[in-house]
Amino acid sequence: MLFNSYGFIFIFLPLCFLVYFSLSQRTPIWLSKAFLVCASLVFYGFWNPSYLPLIIISVLSNYFLAQQMIFFDKDQQFLLSKVNLLRLGLIFNVALLCYFKYMDFFIENTNMLLGTEFSLLKLTLPLAISFFTLQQIAFLVDSYEGLVKESHLLDYSIFVTFFPQLIAGPIVHHKEMMPQFNDVSKRVKNYDHIALGLYIFSIGLFKKVMIADQFAIWASAGFDTANSLGFIEAWATSLSYTFQLYFDFSGYTDMAIGSAYLFNIKLPQNFNSPYKATGMIDFWKRWHITLTNFITTYIYTPIIRSYKKLNFHKAMLATVITFLIAGLWHGASWMFVIFGGLNGVGIAVNHYWQKKLRKKLRKKLKFKLNKHFAWLITFLYVNLTFIFFRALNLEAAYKVLKGMCDVSELSLTISLPISKTQIAYIVLGFLITLLLRNTQELAEQFAVSKRNLIFTVILLSLSILSLNKISEFLYFNF
Repeated sequence: MLFNSYGFIFIFLPLCFLVYFSLSQRTPIWLSKAFLVCASLVFYGFWNPSYLPLIIISVLSNYFLAQQMIFFDKDQQFLLSKVNLLRLGLIFNVALLCYFKYMDFFIENTNMLLGTEFSLLKLTLPLAISFFTLQQIAFLVDSYEGLVKESHLLDYSIFVTFFPQLIAGPIVHHKEMMPQFNDVSKRVKNYDHIALGLYIFSIGLFKKVMIADQFAIWASAGFDTANSLGFIEAWATSLSYTFQLYFDFSGYTDMAIGSAYLFNIKLPQNFNSPYKATGMIDFWKRWHITLTNFITTYIYTPIIRSYKKLNFHKAMLATVITFLIAGLWHGASWMFVIFGGLNGVGIAVNHYWQKKLRKKLRKKLKFKLNKHFAWLITFLYVNLTFIFFRALNLEAAYKVLKGMCDVSELSLTISLPISKTQIAYIVLGFLITLLLRNTQELAEQFAVSKRNLIFTVILLSLSILSLNKISEFLYFNF
């Protein structure tokens, strides 16, 4: 079920809201939690009911292993040691992810390298498997390290399956979610939260329907349809996707956060004006923040700990390795690996600049990097990496990159090869991302008022009236 659909907006969300609070006020708390878990599974199963057993088995298996580690007693006889319980859990989750997401990728590359002819499994990627797997891996690791106290199956289930964040995040952590569902004060309707939730949801819906989906048309035409691209067309294509991805994914996040507020649940911030970044380090502190936090804690830090003698160069190598893994997490394609590698290298170069080069240049050449120039370099590099993120193969990426470097046919005296509407949207994309406050900043200053009510109604009305072509969110594919 899509957030940007009539069924979700007018049936599923209002019905869940009414039933949940009706149960919360009249029945034991476990019943309202159970309802929310069931509703979330219905939300998930709406796509493909055949994958419901998969997420249920995943939740039950991870909960059982975590409980064994939480209550592990060295003096009692266990079939497995605590560390082997963790290993079993990691193997289970990684194997599940590899089988459904990467098996055909492995078979294709094996056939190419060895000349074999193994048949592809052609499995349909289970929705949200990357997101709910990451959350459960984090829970297992924290259980092993003693950071998780006793938890009930119902609490754990709602932590994993809560429908606003289930499909594409934000990636949530148990310590920030479970206490909220047990907070008695959150069992009653909070009209300030309702108003704020609708306000944030309307912004996200507008981003998706009115902005991202329009950019999607131009990005698809350039990447997938055109045989070749001129200079202006190539730049317009790459920028269209860069803005499509931001407005699409941040729009989903806004709708997730807004929906959660209706239930008095606060989800973590996932975007903080990333296109204002003045360096790759800064960018990844602003873009997909919950993923950055996860890979830092559960991938980068263990790699760092594995070094016997750590130095700056090894730390930078760990950064590149971490982002190669993060790139592959996005999908079974070498294009995602290239995307991850480019970002890892970009961050490493950024660190080398800050640690090694900046001071030397200031002393010897009295050179200081202007923040506007730093922004330009960062944005152009991010735009470059997203070409590989979007392109289906190297040929498609090369087509766009070649066009962006080809100035031979550039002439300002000739009519532009792209529409005025596309130019206007690209300019609008820059204005919104660089000059306006982001959703988090707007939410922090939100107050219930006629002005905000009118703003919410206008955005919702424009978006709902434009729901004539339902489109999935980009991160549903990851």
